[in-house]
Amino acid sequence: MVQTQSTQTAFQPKGLALGHLLNIPNFLTLLRLFSIPIFLALLSEHRYRYALYLFVAAALTDALDGTVARWFDSRTEIGAFLDPFADKLLLLSAFVTLTFENEFPGWLLGVVVIRDIVIVFGYLMISFFTGERIPVKPTYLGKASTCFQLACVIGALTRFSETHLRDWDALLFATAAITALSGLHYAYRGLVWLSSHEPEMFA
Repeated sequence: MVQTQSTQTAFQPKGLALGHLLNIPNFLTLLRLFSIPIFLALLSEHRYRYALYLFVAAALTDALDGTVARWFDSRTEIGAFLDPFADKLLLLSAFVTLTFENEFPGWLLGVVVIRDIVIVFGYLMISFFTGERIPVKPTYLGKASTCFQLACVIGALTRFSETHLRDWDALLFATAAITALSGLHYAYRGLVWLSSHEPEMFA
């Protein structure tokens, strides 16, 4: 009888942990990840209207999962990783596909990809040298670059590029500029954090 109770006690935390991981915010994030192949399939068949609906719905789940996680205090470590990963994968997939569809110029995709590579490589480098997991907090420039990138994708899907050429070009250049600035800002913040934790490397 004692063994049975101890066995139940041993397995109880794991069940609670699994239930904690499969909460509503993480479920919404997984939905966003699973929507990406459908979104890309719609783009490949030039069904831009349906792709737009799905893209907007995915963006709404992004706002909803963060709100739910804060309201119910159900934030998890895996959710903190999956949420920005799903956002970035959705945006990058859209940018790559729309660039091949000649909706975006190649140089804009280059700026977006290089900025993300700099951020990921910088994070891995800092974690390697310091042996610490640094907190990842989006900056105002980072949030602004995401908004501009979202506007570009929505503009391409609504065929804004064909009806307002001057405004479309201005949006593309503004997106490239704010994306590049946010990448430089993240790199600067990383160097400042690294110098404060490993001063001998910068002596």
